[in-house]
Amino acid sequence: MTTIDPAIAGAPAVPADPVVARLKAEATLRSRGNRYEDFEPGRRFAHHWGRTVTAADNTMFSVLTLHYNPQYTNADAARANGHPGVPVNPLLVFNTVFGLSVEDLSEGGGPFLGVDELAYLRPVYPGETLYASSVVVARRPASNRPGYGIVTWQTRGANQQGDAVIEFKRTNLVRMRG
Repeated sequence: MTTIDPAIAGAPAVPADPVVARLKAEATLRSRGNRYEDFEPGRRFAHHWGRTVTAADNTMFSVLTLHYNPQYTNADAARANGHPGVPVNPLLVFNTVFGLSVEDLSEGGGPFLGVDELAYLRPVYPGETLYASSVVVARRPASNRPGYGIVTWQTRGANQQGDAVIEFKRTNLVRMRG
């Protein structure tokens, strides 16, 4: 049985902050992200954020996703597999590069439909900074979802030297304007 502190139960309502009330009244909603019409095939996006991947990121990701391949958490195992040190878990590389593309490609809303042609091109090591770029490769109106289209992008992840580390195609259902 739950009991309520009588001092809290009978407390008067806290008056609304007039500044917060004014800001809420004056705020206007604006849509974020691109829509279907913005994705002409051939359009390129240089996603403006980069992300430096740390050893802590790698360990936490590997442990929290139950990815216990020892080469991603054990330097001796990594060296036994020919690496100079512990490489970054490839799924963390994928998620990082994918995440860097969200603001430009899918923030406007619409379900993620999948990834194709995923290729890991070279290992990434802690301390490397990942950057992403994408190009629209295809789009078409959705046949069973009015007001939406299906868009596919080719995304490339590169390190701070510009060396490609990952490439993949991803597809989303994307809202149309209006």
